[in-house]
Amino acid sequence: MARILVTGTAGFIGFHLTRRLLARGDVVVGVDNVNDYYSVQLKEDRLAQLVGQPGFTFVRADLASEAQLRPAFAGGFDTVVNLAAQAGVRYSLTNPQAYVTSNLVGFTNILEGCRHTGVKHLVYASSSSVYGANTHMPFSVHDNVDHPLSLYAASKKANELMAHTYSHLYGLPTTGLRFFTVYGPWGRPDMALFIFTKAILEGRPIDVFNEGRMRRDFTYVDDIVEGLVRVIDHPATPNVAWSGDKPDPGTSRAPYRVYNIGNNQPVELMHLISTLEACLGQTAKKNLLPMQPGDVPATFADVDDLIRDVGFKPATPIETGVARFVEWYRSYHRV
Repeated sequence: MARILVTGTAGFIGFHLTRRLLARGDVVVGVDNVNDYYSVQLKEDRLAQLVGQPGFTFVRADLASEAQLRPAFAGGFDTVVNLAAQAGVRYSLTNPQAYVTSNLVGFTNILEGCRHTGVKHLVYASSSSVYGANTHMPFSVHDNVDHPLSLYAASKKANELMAHTYSHLYGLPTTGLRFFTVYGPWGRPDMALFIFTKAILEGRPIDVFNEGRMRRDFTYVDDIVEGLVRVIDHPATPNVAWSGDKPDPGTSRAPYRVYNIGNNQPVELMHLISTLEACLGQTAKKNLLPMQPGDVPATFADVDDLIRDVGFKPATPIETGVARFVEWYRSYHRV
């Protein structure tokens, strides 16, 4: 039985991870500020599934406030999993300060909390967005990622750099997970699958960017959680072969690791839409639009390191995952 702090526990991935950890008998302290970036009711409904479960304690706090966050670290933890962040590429174009406050100031407070309370392993959410202008596929953690295309992506790259600094200076094992387009039940309303489902059921047209020619490595949330749990149980270790002459971006001489968690099978946006139409039994009205600023045409995860180190590869087919999402959506919204 481990003591684990999960930030963003009212969020999509944090909620699913917390349920899984509690089910295996861990003691979990969940932290979230339950902000209004998207439906507060959805966040509260997720929390309602967790509050009252044996081993779970909820702390309502903002990561950007050191004073609010400090009590959450009381008692000490084996692992901290930081999933709280300001998400969204497009939102970062119009609300940049939110990303500085949450993703940079907030993450600094997490690092300091880990450092001063003897946390044995920090696991944190990065993003496939860090690959930015990279076009070599599949994206590898051993590739340089110095050309982000949005402030959101830049903030996630910054998190990886900040984590490495603490691994180097204080010996804190840190593991960053680059998530690739996560979807599934209890998902975020600002994500394409949620937006498309709502619009199709209401008979409204959907906006299809890059005229549907974008490809995404859609990854089902249960696969993300399985990867998270395995990484939690496998703290980062130094790469003894690491060399400053030819520095490997994905490892370090410090106890630092970065992994991709993606389905390793990109799906064209039009195929996602046709799969959703089949599950809903309705045809979508489509507004074909050009690419939006900050977006990339394709994502594709190289997961060889994840397979080698923790023995796991995401594999849920898009047809299975979309069907499960639609089933949840109809039930939750009584549609």
